[in-house]
Order: sequence, then structure tokens, then C-alpha cells
Amino acid sequence: MEVKPFKAFRFDPGVVGDVGSCIAPPYDVIDPAQQQQLYTKSKHNIVRIIKGKTIPSDNGENNQYTRAADYLNRWIEEGALKQDSQEVIYAYVQDFQLAGTQFQRLSFVALARLEEFGKTVRPHEQTLNKPTIDRLSLERATAARFGLVLMLYEDEQKVADKIIENATTQLPLIDTVDDQDVRHRLLAITDKQDIDAIVKMMSEKNCIIADGHHRYTTGLTYSRESTNPAAGYQMLAFTNICQKGLTVLATHRLVGNLQNFDIKKLITDLKRNFEITEFHFDSPSAKTSAKQKMLAKMKADKDKNVFGLYGADNTFYVAVLRNKLTKEAVTPDTSSVQMELDVFVLQKLILEELLGIDEKILAKGEHLQYIKDIPNAVDDSISQVDAGQKQVAFFMNPVKMQQLKMVTDISERMPQKSTYFYPKTYTGLTIQKL
Repeated sequence: MEVKPFKAFRFDPGVVGDVGSCIAPPYDVIDPAQQQQLYTKSKHNIVRIIKGKTIPSDNGENNQYTRAADYLNRWIEEGALKQDSQEVIYAYVQDFQLAGTQFQRLSFVALARLEEFGKTVRPHEQTLNKPTIDRLSLERATAARFGLVLMLYEDEQKVADKIIENATTQLPLIDTVDDQDVRHRLLAITDKQDIDAIVKMMSEKNCIIADGHHRYTTGLTYSRESTNPAAGYQMLAFTNICQKGLTVLATHRLVGNLQNFDIKKLITDLKRNFEITEFHFDSPSAKTSAKQKMLAKMKADKDKNVFGLYGADNTFYVAVLRNKLTKEAVTPDTSSVQMELDVFVLQKLILEELLGIDEKILAKGEHLQYIKDIPNAVDDSISQVDAGQKQVAFFMNPVKMQQLKMVTDISERMPQKSTYFYPKTYTGLTIQKL
């Protein structure tokens, strides 16, 4: 893949103060409450651009996208955003903790030539039209790119990783800790030999899109319609698949708004294809114990197709697929690799077959909510079911990295929201203005 250094626009602490108050998580994980928090955090917070508030009077001439362009232009005019004077590759280091273990993920940010999906760039998940239209509207209005697409490449020699580690000895451009206690550091790789080494190493690499499928798709679409040669290159974050800090967490599912839903009927129907283990409870302490037993059994059976379920009937369930999927059970052109995936089994045998949530209904977004496995995600999902906001929760094990590679190797895609690469790459660290 062709990569090259660039001059990013970045927040100037001399004007904005704390740069950490100006950056934000990716647009697609910001809910209305966090949107308001980010608005309050700083008048220069990037949320105003990537997920601006809408108002009833919005129209074709005045809307969240035109306001985003106004913010961008104004911040550049007043010096809140300044372009770096030297073309560099940016080192992006994230330090975080999971289950008491400390991790560090090393990435570098560079411009890359946009490639159509194929051998060089391989997506691993399905995408939805609505987010792509939203991102394209923003890019058309601003002629700029804000969020980072996380790309995976494989390099056992760890050429870039060693250069990034050396860069951490210098003073960072940004050093901030987010609300989940993840430390984000941005550093400049300026040495020509280091830049050339990364460019040469990447020229022989193919990449998998880990996170940011809609953003990459938007970049491709915009580059096709633009006459600006700069649109053919996109700001991407690259992470070596051979490092310990690459962490994939599960994405759970919450189902709601189904007519005549009955958790007992669902369990009865599941028993046709799944072995069901039940963990009953009759008190708050027993409920905690039952939940922990469900999660422990899911982990113990992680090499099988397994799900946890909760439907507010004083029971946690674990469902293990009794026999592997066959082509007759789905479609003849489905690969054996897809049929091994928990998310595929859940979609085909449970969501579609038993609950009637097929791909067309799924696209409307009315019945299924995706919950990333951050701390308290399981408890929050249970609370929503208990409160009657949702009808049933499906708890998942993380997709294995080997499964992801096998799916992309045969040019297939997993169902949407199959993976959750943690932590998220933040938006506003670097901005690519076309």
C-alpha cells in the first residue's frame, strides 16, 4: 500500500488551551448525552464538526454540515487549527488497561492512496447506507477528513513499531487521558530515514479495515466525484497485527420493539438447534452469581458457537449450537468460514429465523441495538431489559483474529458490528484538509 507523510491541521494549545478538551471519540459512538458533554467541554471541541447538533429549522442551505464547514473555516482563520510546517508521519500511542492488565497499542498516521476494495484493502464487515450518506454529506461540505480509519497490516519485523517506540522518548504533540482512562499520545516522526523505512515497508503490505468502514467507503466515493487530486489520498491509522496491544472485544446485541415477544417461547424454539443451560436466581446476590456463571460458561465454550441470553425472567441462559451450520440451513453460496462465526449463526438462526429480523429490517435500525463491551456494558444491557426498554439481550464472545483474517482472505465480510477494536482511535488529533 502506498503511504506518505503529510502536514496535518492540529489544534494549537496556545489558542484552545487543553487540546485534550478539543478531541472526541468517533462520531458513531457519541450518544446525545456525550454530544452535549463534548459541546460543554470546549467551544473548539471537534464534535461540533463530526456530529453537530441539528435544529428544527435546518434546511438545504443551513444544517449540521454547513455549520461544520463554518466551524472549520473559522477555527483556521482564528488560529485554533494550524497546519504543521513539515510533512511527517505521526506516531499514535494508546495506553490502556483491561481486566487489570496493562496494554499499549502502537499505530502510525499517514496519508495512503485510496484503493478500491480488493487484494490491497480488504473490509471485514458489512456496512449500512445511512452512515455512509451522513459522512459523505460532511466531506462534501467541508472538503476535509477528520476521523481515523484503523487499518491492520502484518509485519513480524515490526519496522514501524520500533520507530514509534523510539519516538515516545521525545516530547509529545498531544498527551491526554480520556473518560475511559485511555492515554492518547501523538508524536511526530520527522527523521527522513524513519519515514522512508515505513513507506518502503508498507509498499509491500495489504491491509484489513479494522474500524472505520463507513469512513473509508466515504473517502472512495468522494475521490471518484472530486476533481481534486488530493482526494485520492486519505488520512489513515495503521496498526501491526503482530503486536500484543491489538485488542478485540465483543459487541453484544439488544433486541426490542418486537410484537408478541415471549422469552419462554424463544428458549423453547432455540432448543431445536441449541443446548440450553439455565442459571436461575431469586435475589440480587443470586442474580450476580447467575450472571457470572453465564459469562464463565460462555468463555469455557468459546471454541463453539455460543451465546448468553437474558430476558427478564429471573434466568440467565447459555445457548450452544448443537451441530455446525450446513449450507442447507443458510444459503448455498455461504462459505464454511462464515458459518463458523458466532455473529453469523446468531443472525441466521436466531435473529432472522426465530425473531424475523432479516437484513432488510436490520437496515431500518428499529429492533437491534449494538452494545460495545466496555466496562458495565453487560450490566447496562441487563438494566435495559429489566426496565422494559428492551426485550432480550444476547451476549457474545469476541471474534478471533484468525477468523477475521480467514474471512478477509476469501474476500467476504462478517455481519455489521461483528468486532470492537479497543480502544477507539480519537478524532481531532490530526485533520486532513483537501
